[in-house]
Amino acid sequence: MQASLTDSFLADLEELSDNEGYPEEENAELADVENDGDTDMQDLESLNYDDLDSVSKLQRSQRYKDIMQKVEEALEKGERTEGTFLVEDDPEYQLIVNCNSLSVDIENEIVIIHNFIRDKYRLKFPELESLVHHPIDYARVVKKIGNETDLTLVDLEGLLPSAVIMVVSVTASTTTGKPLPEETLAKTIEACDRALTLDSAKKKVLEFVESRMGYIAPNLSAIVGSAVASRLVGSAGGLTALAKMPACNVQLLGFKRKNLAGMSKVSALHVGFLEQTEMFQSTPEPLRARVVRVLAAKSTLAARIDSIRGDPTGKAGRDFREGIRKKVEKWQEPPPAKLPKPLPVPDSEPKKKRGGRRLRKLKERYAITEMMKQKNRMPFGKQEETSLGDGLGEGFGMLGQAGSGKLRISAAQSKLKPKATKKFKERSFGSSGATSGLTSSLAFTPVQGIELTNPQAHGSSLLGSGTQSTYFSETGTFSKIKRT
Repeated sequence: MQASLTDSFLADLEELSDNEGYPEEENAELADVENDGDTDMQDLESLNYDDLDSVSKLQRSQRYKDIMQKVEEALEKGERTEGTFLVEDDPEYQLIVNCNSLSVDIENEIVIIHNFIRDKYRLKFPELESLVHHPIDYARVVKKIGNETDLTLVDLEGLLPSAVIMVVSVTASTTTGKPLPEETLAKTIEACDRALTLDSAKKKVLEFVESRMGYIAPNLSAIVGSAVASRLVGSAGGLTALAKMPACNVQLLGFKRKNLAGMSKVSALHVGFLEQTEMFQSTPEPLRARVVRVLAAKSTLAARIDSIRGDPTGKAGRDFREGIRKKVEKWQEPPPAKLPKPLPVPDSEPKKKRGGRRLRKLKERYAITEMMKQKNRMPFGKQEETSLGDGLGEGFGMLGQAGSGKLRISAAQSKLKPKATKKFKERSFGSSGATSGLTSSLAFTPVQGIELTNPQAHGSSLLGSGTQSTYFSETGTFSKIKRT
């Protein structure tokens, strides 16, 4: 047991001694990485060299020449027969994939050449790069202007919008730049020519991909069209890359910041190649933001179907397009007409609030009078009379206003008036024994004229003529009823 432990410790020591050389190897690897970083920095610094060949290397590569030759031959042959579907083993499918990667390389090469042109031409017209943002437009304008100082002699019509041409002309008259030397100008013009050549090569590649999109991506082409589908696939770097891309990024493929008269860079809607689709163009302006989101989502689904060869016939893409069309029509429909609200279903339960004559009498008792109605009304174009004058105090409304056609307000006859009169009489002439103030001791007779009488004598005679005369009379007797 002791020997085995000793042997294990010795083995560990030997392994440690063997691993002592590893740090040197790691340092060597780090040195190699640093050397690679230095080479990358040297490559970046080489972009600023005066030699254009050290900047632009794509056109001299054998891969570029082979792919462009095959593309030109395929364009001369024309389109394939209908009903065929490109598979991954097909050489034309491989050519389409290579074209997609080449189009990305061409765009990167154009950006590099654009930086070269901008660095050289900045001495002549430094403000031009802030006015013209697109690399191809910038190269065309630089080639057109050259060393010309008076831009009124240069025809930029067809290269830029009219508003941008005006801004460029005004800015050129106040620029601080100086004419370039002949050698620098020649290199700049050559770089412009290379950029334009690469742009034309890119158009050929996209044209070839567009002619084959019905076979490589039938569902995507059914939704957005072959032209837009080829641009989406080319910008994304292939159909597989497009299928892996989220819909929000598909919407921005090909987006360019619009320059409004050389001043504002604000764009109301961020949309790229999908702006060129027929569905987007035929939709009203307020609904385009919603349409482009639906188009991006369905295009992503169609690209995923095409990437796995799910539906070679393109039926899924046509169904997606029909669904989008129905959605747009539904959004444009007017709102439904407002129907009259039906009466509620009568319930058989008794109500908590009583109705009938008593409630009608209560409403009549607290009803608004005609005078209050006139007080609450306001005449048009006339000043309201108030209790304190000059608009102060309580307003009288239309009370007392001339031109109403009525001398006085006729009060409506209330059904409660007789009842109120009866109650008033009962309170005034009750059984309290009080004498009415209207009674008098003078009586007018036709014989003697005015006669002095007792007002209470008449009342006493009335008392004696009633039941009192029957039961309490001195001459009255009990009546005897005969039984039959």
